[in-house]
Amino acid sequence: MIINIYDKDMELIGVVENHRSLLWRRKFYEVGNFELHMPMTQYNAKLSSIGNLVSFNGTDEAGVVENILIQETSSDKTIVLSGRFLASYMDRRLIRPRLNFNGKVEVAMRKILTDAVPLPRVEIGPLKGYEEEVEFQATYKNLLDYETKLSMYADIGYRFTPDFGTKKIVFDLYKGVDRSFSQDNVARIEFSEAFGNIEEAKKNTVATEEKNVYYVGGQGEGLDRVIVQVGDNSLSGLERKEAFISATDLSPQDLTDAQYRNVLTTRGHQKLAEAIEFECVEFTTLLKGNFEYRKDYDVGDIVTVRKESWGLSQDLRLTEILEIYESEIPRIEPTFGFAVPTTIDWEDK
Repeated sequence: MIINIYDKDMELIGVVENHRSLLWRRKFYEVGNFELHMPMTQYNAKLSSIGNLVSFNGTDEAGVVENILIQETSSDKTIVLSGRFLASYMDRRLIRPRLNFNGKVEVAMRKILTDAVPLPRVEIGPLKGYEEEVEFQATYKNLLDYETKLSMYADIGYRFTPDFGTKKIVFDLYKGVDRSFSQDNVARIEFSEAFGNIEEAKKNTVATEEKNVYYVGGQGEGLDRVIVQVGDNSLSGLERKEAFISATDLSPQDLTDAQYRNVLTTRGHQKLAEAIEFECVEFTTLLKGNFEYRKDYDVGDIVTVRKESWGLSQDLRLTEILEIYESEIPRIEPTFGFAVPTTIDWEDK
């Protein structure tokens, strides 16, 4: 493996000497992250600066160094570089001043980046023609948070892809491919004990944050306050889990009553999308087993996961992949479903 270090202007500085391990976590709905361990040498120390970029042969991604840790014992010195992928640049921008949007999610995800203060070297990739729609209002929201929210809302992934030759970064949207056994359009992918491609498996189901009925309160006082209800109103008893959202940051200015209620309703649906009983399945497998990672399947794809001892047989989206390079045989740890509940504050503070 060749690990290259670039400066913030995407100029090559050098190649890491004798790295010890690299953890490279790719995500579908969120920005990925990494952690690089290397021996403390004079050369490696010169490569270690906040803001530098990390990439390696075999990937079309890059990470931004946000943390530098130097560890020293009586017998060893180590430098640990860590940070998030290039899409984390959007964490430095806001949606401003106020956006009223009604249309396709893909257009919205492109527009909020285009309208923000420009990020150096970042260009917008081609339209894909995705049909999912959304109506919302955003005022001085964190750009990265909002891209993540829209991604989860519509099952559309986002990424920043660097081209170190042209010194450009392309913002691209993508959808995974359904490779499950529920379809017959493309080759099917299954992870199971029968296929021998599951090791050290675990399944996590959490319902503490689950809500299924939201009351969304807009602007106004007392009985004059606009409130909409979102969710399954047929639920009752212990199955009904209610919550209230104060959405006073959403303004009725320049909107009809129907349009204002629509943006409040969208806020409720966005919260419903994250306040669910979430379930994830994680295990270890090889990069090149009976199905080859990045060639036969990738982040965002839907595959079939079976584990008979758990009574599990589901078609699940591959939402994260942790690539682990710390021995002669690299391995990966895929995550299907939501690894952790993702909660983003949509209200202005």
